[in-house]
Amino acid sequence: MRSDLSRGARAMGACAAVLAALSFSGPAQAQSEPRYVPFQPSATKGALYRPDSGPTSHVAFLAIHRTSNFMNMIGNAELAKRGFITLGMNPRSDNNEAIVNFENVALDIKQGVEYLRKQPGVRKVVLIGFSGGGPATSFYQAVAENGVSYCQGPGKLTQCPDSLKDLPKADGLFLLDAHPGNTINALRSLNPAVIDENDPSKLDPALDPFNPANGFNASGHSVYSQEFLDRYFKAQAARMNRLIDKAQAMRADLAAGKMTTTDDAPFIVYRNRARLMDFSMSVHPGSMRPQKLIRDDGSISLEPVRSVRVALTQNARLDRTLENGTMFLTLRSFLSANAIRAKDSMVDIDWCSSNNSTPCAVQRISAPLLIAAMGGHYFIADNEIHYDLAASKDKDYVVIEGAVHGQTACEACSKITGKSYANATKNLYDYVAKWASAGRFD
Repeated sequence: MRSDLSRGARAMGACAAVLAALSFSGPAQAQSEPRYVPFQPSATKGALYRPDSGPTSHVAFLAIHRTSNFMNMIGNAELAKRGFITLGMNPRSDNNEAIVNFENVALDIKQGVEYLRKQPGVRKVVLIGFSGGGPATSFYQAVAENGVSYCQGPGKLTQCPDSLKDLPKADGLFLLDAHPGNTINALRSLNPAVIDENDPSKLDPALDPFNPANGFNASGHSVYSQEFLDRYFKAQAARMNRLIDKAQAMRADLAAGKMTTTDDAPFIVYRNRARLMDFSMSVHPGSMRPQKLIRDDGSISLEPVRSVRVALTQNARLDRTLENGTMFLTLRSFLSANAIRAKDSMVDIDWCSSNNSTPCAVQRISAPLLIAAMGGHYFIADNEIHYDLAASKDKDYVVIEGAVHGQTACEACSKITGKSYANATKNLYDYVAKWASAGRFD
């Protein structure tokens, strides 16, 4: 920590230069009519955003997720306002986690990259990895830069197909409040108190995160002892490993013709709304060392950044539900997009046992990298990890004060802190526009 602080004066000088750049607001364009773009398979589609007027940058952006609709992602219009072409895409597994074959999302991204490169004036393409788009786009770029050897091998829970050979490389990557992986989110969301997967009502009270005796507060911020946290995170990893063992045994039976179906099989995981970060602000509270924080007035400070998020107390109820506390998956979607090996869900994860893993992918990427975390959410620490692991020589990390995961102001946070975060969206995309226009993509 002392060595990081000793560099503070030099870093603040660099921040001053960035602060001057944040006066950038770009031409006052608006995106009035995004164009629908169909791809194959038919579920894959996109919306192309162009500036309505003024100069257009030769840098284009592509936003995509594993399952979510990014055709109307907020960044599409915001970047168009600032002079950039942006393609927001829906993947082939649009809104359907059960049909996810994670590695195939790279084929959808490939189509988007090739399409953008055919647009007049576009010379460079930057991938936007927002939320679950982070592991998807970083996976794509890691394979594009390293070949299929990156996503194949005995240590992987699933293997990528040879059809991912020779993917066109993107020119840059923007990780936007990217999570470390759907796999890691699933790991950290498992309720480790479950004793019997066939009867999830049977719980170990000593591991139940919603047991007031363990520290749960049904009305607000929950505080757990370090002893409980140590046991809890190890028990989450143990439960995930048991689920993986079960799924791999079922996959072997499927291959041997011992299952009712021949291509895939159902795989259900109960009680998965137990992520402590949701209701305990002391778990992953923020950065481990000073980082750049863009304040609401546009100024930049260098300091340890703590999330201003608020507790989500409804998880205790949702964890018991079918709709919000249960994952309806298949063997393929579980093993490719929701499973990862670990010994501790926070500090001892085998990042590269899954291809759905941002921390694994960034270690094999050399393209320019911008990482932005939202200060009203809980991925500040994870994005700091991404930054530290990233192999890119040209990399930057910034936190947007008071922004929620959806890149807008956190009104609930303001009620607690007494601060306004009204400029969160503007500050974020002004910074992105300046980064993309700074000469690294000339």
